[in-house]
Amino acid sequence: MNKQIISTEQAPQAIGTYSQAVRVGDTVYLSGQIPLVPATMQMVEGGMEAQVRRVFDNLSAVAEAAGGSLADIVKLNIFLTDLSHFPLVNQVMAEYFAQPYPARAAVGVASLPKDAGVEMDAVMVLG
Repeated sequence: MNKQIISTEQAPQAIGTYSQAVRVGDTVYLSGQIPLVPATMQMVEGGMEAQVRRVFDNLSAVAEAAGGSLADIVKLNIFLTDLSHFPLVNQVMAEYFAQPYPARAAVGVASLPKDAGVEMDAVMVLG
């Protein structure tokens, strides 16, 4: 198996023992992104909508570093500390993705790193 590690300064650096993404063949596994601003490594300000947008922007930066885009994502996992934000996630996601949408899961969780309200990871297929 030939693994290629994907890294970009346009997305937050890993805050643990993981890579931003790993490519194996045409498949890219994007690690979970929380709403950290890459330049400062601080949480984005502005409420839940700003958090959701920052996460999509971070995922987009990693996807681009791997040679793809959000349009190449085939599976998206969304983790929310408050599932009442589910409609907001759908609204913002519609601005970042077009049909056909990726397969997706949305899961309510007790907490996320750095007290984030949202985290997302994804699987992307290139080629």
